[in-house]
Amino acid sequence: MNFPVQELLKLAAKGGFVLGFVAVSAMFLIWLERKVSAWIQNRKGPMMTGPQGAFQSVADTVKLLLKENIVPSGADFFIWWLAPFFVAIPAVMAFVCMPFGPHHIVYDLNVGILYICSITSVSVLGIFMAGWGSNNKYSLLGGMRSAAQIISYEVPLLLSVLVVVMEAGTVSMQGIVHAQEPGWFILKPNVMVAFLIYLISATAEVNRVPFDIPEAESELVAGYHTEYSGMKFAMFFVAEYTNFFIISATTATLFFGGWLGPWAPSPVWFLLKAYGIVFFLMWVRWTLPRLRMDQMMTFAWKVLTPLALVNVLVTGWFLVRKG
Repeated sequence: MNFPVQELLKLAAKGGFVLGFVAVSAMFLIWLERKVSAWIQNRKGPMMTGPQGAFQSVADTVKLLLKENIVPSGADFFIWWLAPFFVAIPAVMAFVCMPFGPHHIVYDLNVGILYICSITSVSVLGIFMAGWGSNNKYSLLGGMRSAAQIISYEVPLLLSVLVVVMEAGTVSMQGIVHAQEPGWFILKPNVMVAFLIYLISATAEVNRVPFDIPEAESELVAGYHTEYSGMKFAMFFVAEYTNFFIISATTATLFFGGWLGPWAPSPVWFLLKAYGIVFFLMWVRWTLPRLRMDQMMTFAWKVLTPLALVNVLVTGWFLVRKG
């Protein structure tokens, strides 16, 4: 496909904006997580670096840049070195078709939601590579747990997305938003069920409590990234919080009308909805205890997946009767 120079420059500018947004958003979310956890636990959180500790993430970034990049003894260097890129790059690529507004999108793919679901799934390879390449049995266990968890919870997650696609009649992210102009999909009972399944599955996808088994500190020190330091560790951290935002933004798009809203500019509505979901998931993290591995897998295969399948069948039946 031949793009004119002007289009290539425009895409490059959008790519630069996405990279800047990813960096700033990750630092903001790390600061917000600390503040939300402090608020729930009745303490102050970061306070010393800037007003209300606003520059704490900046200080952490500088510190990580100055840290030595230590390669563990006996590690498979190529796999170990490549793993953070397999986790971080797909997280950035998912922004390609994330609609911040009717005209605020890098590229409006006609298979947008399929692209986001598929590209974010690549990160599990990086997590498993990190565990395997580190020559550390605890890291390997963390990587294997993550692979099992993400593959398991992708099934009910995609079935929940299928319900929204059936209601919208399109897999384009912008098309899904436009289909909700008469009213948000979540107001329908079957979509409400899909939303609950999607939110639980998405929480497991990004390794958030109560599903953070792959890096359970009490069992695996830090899981798959135990043997990483400096900027390679930072890449895992940035990818984790970027995926966290992507899940929240996708939830806002699929179920809450995305950028739709009165008065304020569309990107403002989109960010308000996305960060509202971010805040809710942070609240959940610092409220609920962690599940055991067997409980987590049983819940995915014996509860969420059958419920999601029934919901797809019920949605299809209603749409056939209505159509």
